This record gives sequence, C-alpha cells and structure tokens, in this order.
Amino acid sequence: MSQQQIYDLIIIGAGPAGLTAGLYAGRFRLKTLILEKLIPGGQIILTNNIENFPGFINILPQELIERIKKQTETVEVDIEIEEAKEIDSLIDAQNLIYKIKTQNKDYLAKSIIVATGARARTLGIKGEERLNGRGVSYCATCDAPLFKDKRVVVIGGGDRALEEAVFLSSYAKKVFLIHRRQEFRAAEILVEKAKEAKINFILETVVEEILGKDKVEAVKIKNLKTSLVKEIPCEGVFIFAGIVPNTDFLKNQLLQDESGFIITKEDMSTSREAIFAAGDCRKKSLYQLITACSEGAIAADSVHKYLLKR
Repeated sequence: MSQQQIYDLIIIGAGPAGLTAGLYAGRFRLKTLILEKLIPGGQIILTNNIENFPGFINILPQELIERIKKQTETVEVDIEIEEAKEIDSLIDAQNLIYKIKTQNKDYLAKSIIVATGARARTLGIKGEERLNGRGVSYCATCDAPLFKDKRVVVIGGGDRALEEAVFLSSYAKKVFLIHRRQEFRAAEILVEKAKEAKINFILETVVEEILGKDKVEAVKIKNLKTSLVKEIPCEGVFIFAGIVPNTDFLKNQLLQDESGFIITKEDMSTSREAIFAAGDCRKKSLYQLITACSEGAIAADSVHKYLLKR
C-alpha cells in the first residue's frame, strides 16, 4: 500500500457539486482526484439553459460546466473517467485509508466526497419501458428536434417539467402537460411562462398507459376527480417525475433514506468517518444547481478541517 499513491481526497462524480468540491479542495492544496463515470456535468447538461444561477441571466449548461471544470483544473485537481464500483476501508498502523474500486484499478484516499448525483425517475406506466426511445423520453433537450410539428405529452409538475414543456413548445405543434395535482410544485415564474407558451394543462389526471405498437401513438389518461378515462393522440411522451440518487454502488454502506438519498449533517458528513456527500445524491429540500455547488464547497471545507485534525 505504501507504494501506491494515497490522495488526501477522492471525489466521486464530476457534476456541479463534485467540480465545486474539487475547486475548493484544490485551493486548500489537498491532493485531490475526481472520478467520473461518463463526462463532467451530471444531470444539468440535459437541460436547455440555466436562468437561475447568480451572475448569469441565461447560460448554456455545457458552457457553465466547462468554465467550472477549467477553473478546477487550474488548482491541479485531476479528473479521470472511471466509474466507482465499491468503497472499502483499510486500516493501517496509523491511518484510516479508503480504497475505491473501479473497473480498471483501485484508488486510495484519506477522505471521500460522494457527489454522484441522480437520474430521472421512471413511472412504471404500462408501455413506458417498451416504448422507451421510441417516443418515450426523459430529456427534452436531447430529443425535442425529433418532434417538430408533432403532438407531445409532458408528465410532471415540478420545475423541470415546466421548463422542458416550454422548450418543447418551440418545436412541437401541441404540448399537453399532465399533472396529478391541481397545483404545480414549480416556481410561479415557470408556470407563467408555460401559460404564455400556450401549453395545454391537464390537471388532477394521471397517465395510465402509453399506447403504440412500434412507437408512441397515444396516451390513456384518467381524471382523478371524475374517473373519466380517455385517449390523447400524440407522438412523444416526456416524463419528468423526480429523480433517483446514483447511490446503488454504496451497497448500504452509508445511512440513507428509503429512496437511497444519503443522509448527512450540516457539514455534509455521513454516517462513516471521512466520507462526505454533496449534491443531488444527498437528502435535502431543494435540488438545484446552486445548492449542489454550495454543498460541494461545504464538503471540501469539512474535509480540510477533518484532515487537519488527523
């Protein structure tokens, strides 16, 4: 073990939380490595644009992520494209050292920040899995151009659903937004934008089935107040029903809630010594770009203070 490099900190995930943690860790002069299984950016790069990050009225997510990435690299933080598969703890005579296993090699670190983010939640609607990629989508930014002058259905009532519905309206002939409640969870400004974009709201309603043989042809919906069932012809269904944390690899090594979100203290520390968490993989009340960045900074500061005491 003495011949292998031991990092002060390994950050798992290069989304906004992970990159910001890397930036702060580098400024603390901690020997830091970021492991990312795909490409830096996380979920945010699937959105169309960013309007609520301080200092930027409107900026493309790819541009903002690239700026943060370059800034992080200036403080000598390395990023490697490797997927963390497992975390093991090793005890030597003096220190607690964690081993992070990936497909290709093992990495050693005195501390870890888990910033693996989350992924889109599926609904389990009949026809959803079968027609995934055949009209069913979870990313309007990725697939909106495929539905030019067509009819699409958006399922959801949060910020992401409203944002993506508005984005889709610039391509699709007609956009239906289906939400199971009477009121939206989204910010009021987004609701106003959706109304201006002439989105067709269908409230207190659920989608019972996505219909189509080889591609989406319609959705079967049910009104929760009247129990009326009917079909809406459409060529696309976009689902924005929340997120699922990317914490499966932890195999219950950290305290998590029933949905798999990591439970932390205010300093981002978890139930295991020297392991911290930040971003959308963490249980919290607001899942936004700005909170991910702030949590990354707090986690890095907490790591620095922890290592000073070791």
